[in-house]
Amino acid sequence: MKLKDSLTLQEKQLFKDAIGKVKPIVQDKILPSKRSTETKKLIKEKESTQQNAEFYFSDDFEPNLNQQGPLKYTRDDVDTFETKKLRRGDYAPDLILDLHGLDQQQAKLEIAALLFACQKEHAHCICIVHGLGSRVLKNKVPHWLVQHPDVMAFHQAPLEWGGNGAILALVEIEDKFS
Repeated sequence: MKLKDSLTLQEKQLFKDAIGKVKPIVQDKILPSKRSTETKKLIKEKESTQQNAEFYFSDDFEPNLNQQGPLKYTRDDVDTFETKKLRRGDYAPDLILDLHGLDQQQAKLEIAALLFACQKEHAHCICIVHGLGSRVLKNKVPHWLVQHPDVMAFHQAPLEWGGNGAILALVEIEDKFS
């Protein structure tokens, strides 16, 4: 039984007399939109971006890099003079990534995130400090960089940016994030 039905006619009239003249409330407020679908879309977009970034790196790929002398690479459609500029230190890195203390999987994810951040931040030159240590990352980082389509060239960093323990790389910037 509803509360409205439990009141008598006399009680209802007493209530109306006590309240006086009233008018119904008009709904003039805008209800907030649900954000759950927006956050789900953002999470899916972030996950797909991370998966796309990781897609480029394979541990099985062995590029034909120069084993004598300093480590360097130039993409086929890029002028080799860019690599020389990297060696001389003409480019200052816009972003620096330090991989000390990371294992291979973590380093791979960080490099993928760095290359994605380059597009967002319009960073043309990056420095990846891998250190010397047991030479695992020193050998793997160039192999991963060669596989990424945005990496134009890289060279062993000059002494002021890490020398043998670092790589300077040029990244091709696309205007898809502007």
